[in-house]
Amino acid sequence: MSLPSHVGPYRIERLLGTGSFATVWLGHDPVLGARVAIKVLAENWSHDLRVRERFLDEARLLWHLDHDRIIRVHALDELPDGRPYLVMAWADGGSLRDRLGTGPMRAGPGLRLLREIAAGVAVLHEHGIVHRDLTPGNVLFRSGPGGAEQVVIADLGLAKALAAASGLTARAGTPGYMAPEQDDPLSIVDTRTDVYGLGRLGLRLLSAGARSGVPATVFDVLRTATSRRPADRHPDAAAFAAALDRATAVPSAARRRWTRAGGAALAAAAIWACAADGTDRGYAADPSGRITVLLPDGWRGTGARWADPDGALAPALVVSPAAGRWRSPEGGPGAFVGVVLGRHLDPAGFVARRQHPGCVADPVWTSRLAEIEWTVARYTSCPTGHPVIVEAAGEAPDGSGLVYVQVTPPTDAGPGFVEALLTGVRITGPPP
Repeated sequence: MSLPSHVGPYRIERLLGTGSFATVWLGHDPVLGARVAIKVLAENWSHDLRVRERFLDEARLLWHLDHDRIIRVHALDELPDGRPYLVMAWADGGSLRDRLGTGPMRAGPGLRLLREIAAGVAVLHEHGIVHRDLTPGNVLFRSGPGGAEQVVIADLGLAKALAAASGLTARAGTPGYMAPEQDDPLSIVDTRTDVYGLGRLGLRLLSAGARSGVPATVFDVLRTATSRRPADRHPDAAAFAAALDRATAVPSAARRRWTRAGGAALAAAAIWACAADGTDRGYAADPSGRITVLLPDGWRGTGARWADPDGALAPALVVSPAAGRWRSPEGGPGAFVGVVLGRHLDPAGFVARRQHPGCVADPVWTSRLAEIEWTVARYTSCPTGHPVIVEAAGEAPDGSGLVYVQVTPPTDAGPGFVEALLTGVRITGPPP
């Protein structure tokens, strides 16, 4: 395939990839002064009205979504020969397929990535869209604000609005990730089809060496997601993500053999152990003594260790009136406090990656409370047992790392409850 000098006004630098229906080039946008990805419909399909409409569907879907978790579209135009092309944001971090080609992931990063992918697919489902072709090649990475890496979902050429996505449409998907109903021309294709794809991606991410660090409850979630009957799966990506969160919040008896190589990457993945109930003075501390929290009335503390975003175990503390209920699907008030040691992470980027599909996001704010400058995000009207979820992060006062807090306030809590709890968080002493 020869390298064109230009596609429209865009100077072409190199080939990014080819597929059955299109070719993707890396180009330079002279107006934006930035690199862009340019997807051109294949010449042999340019006169097939059905394929052409699918190509244009992708452009329309991306344009209307305009979301950080979905690859963005900048423009749609035509070549002189009539072939349409789509100008998109360039995912400078490559694809999941590229990364899996270098070897298996550790359990912690693999679980975190699966949760990020599910959050992106949940955005599609919230807008009534089913992707139908979730594969490692369609999961991309791009540099975000502050250098934080973002996971984005791409290649919606097979996607359809749910109202039109039925078995009467042509079969489409990738073997190995395609749900069984996609092989049946009379079956209904809906959000549960994407749940199957998420389950297959999870099995791929957590295969080989990573399996030893993954709790059995996670594989229970993946088995449900990949059930042959759609009715036996999670109803959509948000439900799959919620089940994954619950599966990684496992009591300590099931986690005794966890090692530094394997741990979940979410707050819910704390390893529950080492009880350290609050004292009469109303404080609770983790077993290492590094984290201390001033307890709200009636709350108690339980020390723990959690798997940070790199899968390494670090100090953590859970405070709640009833820790067991806080971890359950029924919900309840509580808070998780964990530290990420030895890394200087951007608090805003850390909080931005912890979104909650299905919830209403309030504007992010910052506040200096006691010794820590916090970045805080609040989610309301959540469809889970926790109707309000607050995510907060800040740099440890001694510069040793990042402090992360997730709070689910009581339903009758006043407006200052979260601020009071964050004010009572103290990080002291050397890393264990």
